[in-house]
Amino acid sequence: MSACQAHRGPDGDGLWARGPVSLAHRRLAIIDLSTSGSQPMVDAELGLSIAYNGMVYNYEALRDELRAKGYRFFSTSDTEVVLKAYAEWGTAFVERLLGMFAIAIWEHRSGRLVLARDRLGIKPLYVDHTRDRVRFASTLPALVAAGGVDTSIDVEALASYMTFHSVVPAPRTILTGVQKLPPATVRVIEPDGESRDHVYWEPSFTRDPDRADWSSRDWEEALIAQLRTAVERRMVSDVPVGVLLSGGIDSSLVVALLAEAGQRDLATYSIGFDSAGGESGDEFEYSSIVAREFGTDHHRIPIPQDRLLPGIDGAIRAMSEPMVSHDCVAFYLLSEEVSKTISVVQSGQGADEVLGGYDWYPPLAGIPRARAGEAYASVFFDRRWRELARLLRPEWMPDVDTPSLLVDEQFARPGAETSVDAALRMDTTVMLVDDPVKRVDNMTMAWGLEARVPFLDHEFVELAGRIPPELKLQDGGKGVLKRAARGIVPDAVIDRTKGYFPVPAIRQLEGPFLARVKAALLDPVAIDRGLFHPAAVESLLADPNTNRTTLGSNVLWQLGLIEMWLQEQGIA
Repeated sequence: MSACQAHRGPDGDGLWARGPVSLAHRRLAIIDLSTSGSQPMVDAELGLSIAYNGMVYNYEALRDELRAKGYRFFSTSDTEVVLKAYAEWGTAFVERLLGMFAIAIWEHRSGRLVLARDRLGIKPLYVDHTRDRVRFASTLPALVAAGGVDTSIDVEALASYMTFHSVVPAPRTILTGVQKLPPATVRVIEPDGESRDHVYWEPSFTRDPDRADWSSRDWEEALIAQLRTAVERRMVSDVPVGVLLSGGIDSSLVVALLAEAGQRDLATYSIGFDSAGGESGDEFEYSSIVAREFGTDHHRIPIPQDRLLPGIDGAIRAMSEPMVSHDCVAFYLLSEEVSKTISVVQSGQGADEVLGGYDWYPPLAGIPRARAGEAYASVFFDRRWRELARLLRPEWMPDVDTPSLLVDEQFARPGAETSVDAALRMDTTVMLVDDPVKRVDNMTMAWGLEARVPFLDHEFVELAGRIPPELKLQDGGKGVLKRAARGIVPDAVIDRTKGYFPVPAIRQLEGPFLARVKAALLDPVAIDRGLFHPAAVESLLADPNTNRTTLGSNVLWQLGLIEMWLQEQGIA
């Protein structure tokens, strides 16, 4: 299991065992580069051991608070602060942590295991819990490699993958025997195997009476102030911190705020691909504008066509779960280059989900709250239930429309005022966690690169949830952010057409890329598995680029990707 995760921690490894408990850790050294910060970390005096992935940005303030309570520290690492915070506050310790984390703490005396995950699920935590054992890891393949895992495909998860844009919400994964600890959750597992979960955070997407008289300018100023705090928090490090600069408003604003704070010689990185099918493959024009404006040490990384196919295979190996977004390949290849010069970056990920930047939000404005779930599914789902049956063979179809039931259940929960609020909550707490956030973590950590996401600072998300949705939908989406950014980033970046992380060769499948997908779908293992109707596969291979999902993704790529992932994991 540890060897499977070596890429996530290239700076050291540790193993600790006592009786029925073993903890392993692969270290990416960011805070306290000495051996004092190594893991698993054991505090014999407190009777606690910890294995922890992530970064707690307020660890220094917490350490001072704990010192005042009499705790002694033998390192300057955030790991030791997390451990002693648990000793002081018990499972409520997570409420004091500002950051991203997946934590496992074992109590020596009681034999109790505590697992915890950060509020937005930025750091992953997979669990294989049977009657006889509990195993957990930062990646799903590590659990599969351990053996004895039920690797049968979860039918409901497959329906979600095929419908909900490859999103399989926690606790499910595509494999029946592996689950994810949900975000903002602490799980306590007793020695007899009994467990209980506590959800410790949930953002509200309703209006705040105390801010009822706020003008749009008030919201803009508050948003920038909170983002400034989030960006500054994420500069805490004992090594340099760079920025992944796409040239969009989100990452450009991160660069601008760092420059404003006096950051010098900031390293920024952009990537570009060859055009294909009439689609541009780079955003160098805009990232270069930002780099010049703020005097960054900018790295433009063009990816030649001959690196793209190996990059696809590498990205699939790095996926903890099958993810259909072609952004995965872009992030994988970008991270490979960035990791050669730096080990921590900030990213603009999350702004679109939190602040209404996607084009499926405006159609929901004015839709009655009771009809919001159906309206959301109609604009976001890759396909509806009856269309799914044309692709999946009958034995792989659940008895009921589980993806629609999931959306209806999420939208019916209190705490979201309008239909747009409900969609933003769904995307922030569910979709974001199991697509964009997971994508960035998997692809950056494949190269031992830590990505920090200031737009997912939980205090920023709490503020954003309170903003009236009409302010978010202005100016083609993210209006409140665009208006707040005037005078901070160049107008050309704010006024540009929204861009995506393009990998044209995947959107327009041809040549060796089409051959790769065809080989996976026609492999004997895929034929025996029989997920898809043979006639549907044959039709898509004959016309690989016409059939698109609701959001314009390539249908053939979606089918090929899950087979490529399953075959890479050796799952028959």
